[in-house]
Amino acid sequence: MNTNTPSPPSERAGYRPSARTALAPLPGAALVLAYAPFGVWPLTVLGFALLLWLWDDATPGRAALRGGLFGLGLYGAGIYWVYISLHHYGNAPPAFAALATFLLILLMAAYPAAVGFLLVRLAPVPGPCRWLLLAPGLWLLLEWVRSWLFTGFPWLALGYSQIEGPLAGLAPVTGMFGLSLAVALSGGCLYSLWRGDNRLRGLALVLLVLIWGGSWWLGQQQWVHPAGEPIRVALVQGNIGQERKFDPEILARTLADYVDLSVAETDSADLVVWPETAIPTFHDTLDPAFFRRLEAHARATATDFLAGVPSGDWRNKVYHNSVVSIGSYPGFYYKHRLLPFGEYLPLRSVLNFFHRFVDIPMADFTPGAADQPLLRAGGYPVGISICFEAVFGSEIRRSLPEAAYLVNVSNDAWFGRSLAPYQHLEIARMRALEAGRPMARATNTGVSALVDHRGRILQQSEWFVAAVVRGEIQPMQGVTPYVRLGNWPSLLLAAILAVAGGWPWPASRPR
Repeated sequence: MNTNTPSPPSERAGYRPSARTALAPLPGAALVLAYAPFGVWPLTVLGFALLLWLWDDATPGRAALRGGLFGLGLYGAGIYWVYISLHHYGNAPPAFAALATFLLILLMAAYPAAVGFLLVRLAPVPGPCRWLLLAPGLWLLLEWVRSWLFTGFPWLALGYSQIEGPLAGLAPVTGMFGLSLAVALSGGCLYSLWRGDNRLRGLALVLLVLIWGGSWWLGQQQWVHPAGEPIRVALVQGNIGQERKFDPEILARTLADYVDLSVAETDSADLVVWPETAIPTFHDTLDPAFFRRLEAHARATATDFLAGVPSGDWRNKVYHNSVVSIGSYPGFYYKHRLLPFGEYLPLRSVLNFFHRFVDIPMADFTPGAADQPLLRAGGYPVGISICFEAVFGSEIRRSLPEAAYLVNVSNDAWFGRSLAPYQHLEIARMRALEAGRPMARATNTGVSALVDHRGRILQQSEWFVAAVVRGEIQPMQGVTPYVRLGNWPSLLLAAILAVAGGWPWPASRPR
C-alpha cells in the first residue's frame, strides 16, 4: 500500500525535534479531562492520535523521551493526589511525600516511554503498520503489564474513560482492556485519516465504523437477566475525618453516628452497608455487646448489615481488612488484593524505611484467601471488594457468576478533595458493567453510589457530608462474555496486532 509516508527521521533535512518534545506533556495532561469527574471521553482518542504525531518523526530514543513526557503530563495531572494521601493523612514530611509521588509518576511514565521506543525501533517508517497495528497492540500489552508488575497500578487506563461513551458496549464482552484497545485503534484510525493517502483513509474510516458501530450494537445486547426481586439498599456515609478516624477517644462517637444514621433506615431497607473500616478498631477488641445489639436489631427488622471492620488473630498475629455480615447470614470477607505501602510493605527488608516517614494506621494486613465462600446479604449471594480490589477486574470475576450483585466499600477520605474519589467510582462502575451486576458502593466521605448492571449511577452522595444513599438495585444472573473468558481475547488480539505491525514487511523497511 502506498501511504505517502515520510522517510525515517534520520534522513530528513533540517529536522528540529525540540518543538514536539516541548509540547509532549500537554496532550498527556489534557487527557485527564477524559476521566471522571469531567468525562470528556473523546479526548482519549484524540490524545492517542496526538501521541502518534509526537512519535512520527522521532528516533527510538527521542520517541521514548516524548512518550515519557506525555506520561509525566498524564500521571502528574492525574495521580497528584498520592501526595495528599502521604503528607496530609500519612503525616509524611513534604519532601518525602513529594519524592515518593514523583517516583510513582515517573514509573507510570516509563510505560508510554517504552511504547514509544519499541514502536519506532520495530516500525522505523511511519505508516499503517505503525499506526493501526503496532501502536495499539503495544499500548495494550504494556497497559496490561502495568496492571500486575510491581503489584500493579492500572489507574487511568484508556478504557476507563469510555464508561459514558459508545465504546462502553464492549466492556461486558472484552473487559476494560478491550476498551483500551478500541481507543488506541480509533486513535490510529483518526491519525490515518489525517496523514494517510486515500486508500488508507478509506480503510481507517471502515475500521472506525466497525469499531464504534459494533460497540454500540453490543451495548444493546442483554447478557444477563434479573434474578429475583429488587433489594432496597441504604449506604451509610459517616463522614468521619481521616485525621481523627482511628483516634480511640472518638470511637464511641463514631459508632454512635453510624448506628444513628442506620436505625432510621432499617424499617425500609433490606440491606445497610457501612464503608471500609467504618468500625475503626479490631473486631475482637470491641465490646461484644455492640455487635449483639446490632445483630438483635438486624433480626428484629429483617435487615442485613455489611460493615467494614479490621479483624485479627492475636495469637498468630494475622490481621485482615475485612467486611462483617450481620443479620440472617453472619460471616466475614477478608480482603485478598492488598494495597502496597498502605496495607502491607512489599520487599520489607529493602523498604522498611518507608514506615519511618509515613504513619498509616493498620498497615500490616494479611491477604485473605482467593477462594473465600461468598457472603449472603439481602437474600442473595454478594461479591464483595474492599477499596483497591475494585481496580482489578480479575478480582471481581472470582465471585461470578454466583454473586447476584456487588458491594464495594472504601475509605476515600485518604484522597482528600481531589480527583481520586471520582476516578475511583468510575473504575468501580466499570467492574459493574463488565460483570453485568449492579453495585452498592459505600465510602466514608464520598462518593457513595448505587450503580446498575450497565455501570450507570442510580443514586450518589455529595462529598464530605454525613449522608445516606437510598435506592433499589436489581440482582442479576447470567454470564457476560468477559466473565466467561476474562482478558485473554483482548490480549491475544493485541499480541497479534503487535507482531503483525512489527514484522519486517518490505513496505515498512527504511529506504
